[in-house]
This record gives sequence, structure tokens and C-alpha cells, in this order.
Amino acid sequence: MSLASDRPEFTPPPPPGRGRAIVLAILAHIVLIAALTWGVGWKRDSINAPVQAELWSTTVAQAAPALIEPTPQPQPKPEPKPLPKPLPKPEPKVAPSPPPPKPVKVVEPEPELKPEPKIDPQIAIEKAKKEEKKKLEKKKTDEAKEKAKALAKKEAEEEAKEEAIKEAKLEALAKTKRALDDKKLKDAKDAKEAAANDAKYEASLKAARDANLKRIQGLAGASGAENATGSAKQSSGPSAGYAGRVVARIKPNIVFTEDISTNPTAVIEVRCAPDGRITGKRLIKSSGIKAWDEAVMRAIDKTEILPRDTDGTVPSSFEISFRPKD
Repeated sequence: MSLASDRPEFTPPPPPGRGRAIVLAILAHIVLIAALTWGVGWKRDSINAPVQAELWSTTVAQAAPALIEPTPQPQPKPEPKPLPKPLPKPEPKVAPSPPPPKPVKVVEPEPELKPEPKIDPQIAIEKAKKEEKKKLEKKKTDEAKEKAKALAKKEAEEEAKEEAIKEAKLEALAKTKRALDDKKLKDAKDAKEAAANDAKYEASLKAARDANLKRIQGLAGASGAENATGSAKQSSGPSAGYAGRVVARIKPNIVFTEDISTNPTAVIEVRCAPDGRITGKRLIKSSGIKAWDEAVMRAIDKTEILPRDTDGTVPSSFEISFRPKD
């Protein structure tokens, strides 16, 4: 029985040259490892991890000034070599001058740091407290000054406001007074003009009335003179001595016991019936002493009847004057 009969019918045949490919792959890896080993220098450097440290001290120290390095001076450029001239005979070459020596860098010595005096922490704390206290006091003083300034400013503004209000009120009062004065003057002027017009009108009416009365009296046969101002046909009235007779009749009835230093006059209007009986009385002018006026009025009421005049008649109305010392 052959090998072909042991293999499945549909199984693919094994690839040819498989062992040769594996050998070639192993050789290639060996060559690659050898090349890497030969070409790469295996050096192990020490790894120094960076470390930072911060130093501080309880005392305040001032740092020293930084080192100032001198500015390097530029080196002079070498002179260019002269070009050879085209001469028939070559000249010997000139050797170039040597370059000037480089400037030596001078390093200044670092200044020596003087150790600062040590400060007691307690003293520093006390000093800081005093400074803080001074600042607080200054702040309070400044605040008090600001408050005083604000208060003074507010008071000044209030005073100015009050003064402005007072001035406005005075101005308003003055304006009102001027308006009232102007109105009074205008009213007085108008009243004066009205009175003048009324007087002119009354005068014209009186003149017309007097002219009419004279015309009527002339027609009725009045007996008055040309300059008479009456309106009756004939003159009438009490005689010259009738007033004395009436006073003599009334005065005994006056009861007045007060002692006065002056001699005032009380004028009274008396109205009578044709038979002489008193029908009414009226105080026209007061004497200024109420008791005297009342005493005269009571005396007239007590008299009741007045005497007749020389013509046998009694005036219907007349005025009588009474004085306490007459």
C-alpha cells in the first residue's frame, strides 16, 4: 500500500522546501544579533537624579551683590594676505604677523560677606507689634479726621440750604409786599379818581338843582335874598335867644356829680311836636365823657315839654349844646 493512499483525499500537499526556509531564518537572526552586538557600544552611565534643597534661617540676611563678569573684548581680525603681483620675477613671500595674544580674563575676588548681627525673635515680634499698633492708631486718626471733615461739610451744606430757604422766603415776602403796595397804590389812585369824578358829578347835580330851585322860587314869589341858599318861600327857624331858653329849661334836670377838669361839649338833636312836647332826641356829638352824655339825655327825657319861641311856635327839630361848667 502506498503513502498516497494513507493521506485523505482532499488534504492539500505539504509545501516544498519548508526545512530549507527554517534554516535560512535562523541564520538571518544570528547575523542580525551579531551586527547589533558589534555596532552598538554598550555604555552604562551613572544616573544622577537632580535634587533641590531650600535653606532658610530665623535671622534676616541680605544677599551679596552678584558677580559682574567683564565684557569680553572682540579679537582683532587678522590682516588679509597681500595678493601676489604679476611680476616677471617672483618676490619672496612675506610671512604673516602672528595674531595678538588673547586678553586674559580677570576674575574679581568675591566681596567678603560680613555676618549680620543676630536679632532676637522676641524683639522682632515686639517691634512688629508696635508697628502694627502705630498703623492701627494712624488708621483710627485718619478715620476720625475724615468723619470730622464729612460732618463739617454736611453742616456747611445744611447751613447753606437754610440760608437759601430764608432768602427765598424773604424774597417771596418782599415780592408779595411789593405786589400789595402796588395794588394799594392802584386802588387808592382809582378811588381818588372815582371820588374826583363823583365830586364833579355831585357838583354838577347841585349846580343844576340850585338853578332849578332858584327858577322855581322866582316863579313862586320867594322873599329870600339873591345870595340865599335856602329852598323855602320865606325864612323860618328859632330866634337867637331860643336856644338859651331851652338850655335854661333842661339844665336844672341834669344830675351830674363827677368832678372833671375839662369842659367838654355834648351836642344833641331834639325833635318836638307843634305844642312843644319832646318826641325824640339823638346824640350828635359826644363830649368824650359818657356819664355827662347820659346825664344830659336823662334831663331831656325829664323835661318833656319845651317853651315856645317869640312867635308862639316850637321848631320841629334843632340842636342844643351842653357843657358841665357853663
